[in-house]
Amino acid sequence: MIIVLLLLAAFAILAWGYSKAKPYGKPGILAWLQTVVLMGPWILFFGLSAAGLYLNLAGILFLVVGSAGLYIYLGKELRAAGAEALSTQKATSLVDKAANEIATETTKNETTKEGSQPTAADNSQSATSDINGTGSSTENNSQKGEKEDLVKPEDDDTNRPPIPPEDLASIEGIFSIDTFFRTKTVPYQEGAIFKGNLRGDPAESAKILSEKLADKFGDRYRSFLLPDPEEKPVVVVLPASNGPKETSTAQKVLAVALAIATIATCLETSAILQSFDIFQSPERWREVLPIGLGIIAVLGTHELGHIILARREQVKISPPFFLPAWQLGAFGSLVKFESILPNRSVLFDVSFAGPAAGGLLSFLFLFLGLVLSHPGSRFQLPAEFFQGSIFVGTLARTVLGDALQGDLVDVHPLMIVGWIGLIITAINVMPAGQLDGGRIVQAIYGRKTLIKATAVTLVLLALVGLFNPLALYWAVLIVFLQRQPERPCTDDMTEPNDARAALALLALFLMLLVLLPLSPTLAMKIGIG
Repeated sequence: MIIVLLLLAAFAILAWGYSKAKPYGKPGILAWLQTVVLMGPWILFFGLSAAGLYLNLAGILFLVVGSAGLYIYLGKELRAAGAEALSTQKATSLVDKAANEIATETTKNETTKEGSQPTAADNSQSATSDINGTGSSTENNSQKGEKEDLVKPEDDDTNRPPIPPEDLASIEGIFSIDTFFRTKTVPYQEGAIFKGNLRGDPAESAKILSEKLADKFGDRYRSFLLPDPEEKPVVVVLPASNGPKETSTAQKVLAVALAIATIATCLETSAILQSFDIFQSPERWREVLPIGLGIIAVLGTHELGHIILARREQVKISPPFFLPAWQLGAFGSLVKFESILPNRSVLFDVSFAGPAAGGLLSFLFLFLGLVLSHPGSRFQLPAEFFQGSIFVGTLARTVLGDALQGDLVDVHPLMIVGWIGLIITAINVMPAGQLDGGRIVQAIYGRKTLIKATAVTLVLLALVGLFNPLALYWAVLIVFLQRQPERPCTDDMTEPNDARAALALLALFLMLLVLLPLSPTLAMKIGIG
């Protein structure tokens, strides 16, 4: 029943998206088709599952790879259609501008010839020409007055602009017709929002504006090119003091304490899997090392992925704040950025690197553990245990074959380590807040999409938490620590390329396959239990 409701919700979202995309013509339809491609594998897989049909691992991979390839193709078509639409828009604007100039000159000539004063209609036409940048200086004078009112010091502190007037006037000088044509300045918190028209490439314009700002003020201010609530480009300038803070000494001490606690919980998890308590039987410490160190290796590899990419992109990140848990050894870690990110591609790369590194190592452990499993292996798991994950269950069925049809399945310890590692990786790829998955979604689809995805994720975790306390704990953790999106990048307009979007799709799809269980009917049909 739940799968049927999810499918109905997915089709409703697609229908709503089509109605919103249709007015935008070809670019809108192509963007909608990309959404269809993103959701297609999930809809097909769960639709077939609801109908009692099973896709093997090869079929699932074919869906993911085919979807990624089609997404990349549609992305290229969308960019081409967008460029064509932009060229048409610019041509139309030039034609309108020329028409307004001709109309204005004609009106002036007729007025001079007749020796009469301009009429109200003429004034209206002149104002229209001014809006298009070709008429008199009426609008310019209005903007000048607005600017003077904005930067003029007042006796009342509440009316003072957040940025000193002399600085604000100097900041306005960084804008130009080749990058961002400023039309209005609005105070915003301790900085200012500059509205106008983006004239150049977003990435190049954001870089030029940042360089000009640095030339004038050094590191006192930061500029951000991002979309406003109406998806129009704006430039926000804030004092550098509003940026991310470096990790304090107390926080570093806390990180070390959490790391030590996580090592202890990883060893405790290993002992629990072997039916004893390491703290009550410390003399058996050698028995807990293989699995405990394996979990620690997955956690360390995950963090190493973040660190390597952050250094490559010259981004500062905090030390990891591990989240110890005796159920899995750890729930992963929390990492914060200590510097402003240049663009969303860097946000994706640093965020994706951790789950990719930890996930690949976990998969390697899982696969090797299944290959090395044989009758008489150290661990015996109930066959129904493999119904807890679509991914693990189908892979185990492929490798172990009919062994999963017995009551107990003998498995190698590496298989246990790999499974735990995949679960830790998957819960960190959930699309919520500042989790790795949330940052990935923000990088590819934007902040608005992430806010909606976070709300949906929290609702689903709360529902699952009625039956599984682990999900409820994770939901509470997200609400209190990680629910907010990551702060905007210097260039928050330029979207990552299609290859990164395809990797995001793959990561989210695999996250679902790892965390979602097989239904008992489907599990029995494919020979598990």
